[in-house]
Amino acid sequence: MQFKNDRLSLDNIDLSILAVLQGDSRRTYTSIGKQLGVSHSTVYDRMKKMEQYGIIRAYTVVVDVEKIGKRKITALVTVMANPRESEKVAERLCRVPEVLEVYTSVSDELSIIAKVVADTQEMLHDFIANCVAPISGVLRIRTAIVTKKLKETALPIDDSPKRLTSVRGNKLRLEKPNRERGNKFKDP
Repeated sequence: MQFKNDRLSLDNIDLSILAVLQGDSRRTYTSIGKQLGVSHSTVYDRMKKMEQYGIIRAYTVVVDVEKIGKRKITALVTVMANPRESEKVAERLCRVPEVLEVYTSVSDELSIIAKVVADTQEMLHDFIANCVAPISGVLRIRTAIVTKKLKETALPIDDSPKRLTSVRGNKLRLEKPNRERGNKFKDP
């Protein structure tokens, strides 16, 4: 990791460590080091730096809330806002615990998209009517209730169909898919 033109630049070792952690953040420094061909102290030092600079924000667990009996209604709420007040509207939505994610979008008009959860449809309605609609700058609200989640994932660090195998001398060795060996990495 180094700075170039006041920007943080990650090398192949840093990116490889992040890719491994995305797959399993419980991995030890030693096991990551063995997989990447570097020492555990190198992994430790780089992870601590990435934590210090906010690249690694948290080590967390993904819980299937439905399997533990915490079913919630999920909705995507699109808020059309006055352009002069759209940032304030988005910031207000970010502070509400029922709102999981907030995005801004520009299409034919400025809109804010929020992923919202509620225990019931009635509570979702009350939330929109009493918390979202009264915000200054809100012009219109459209709500889409999610009926089935097909995919939810984080953006992978390595999105190529190659496998990270080892790092030697700051050079990442990538293994291309091999269909004869039955490799699971296949071209789309």
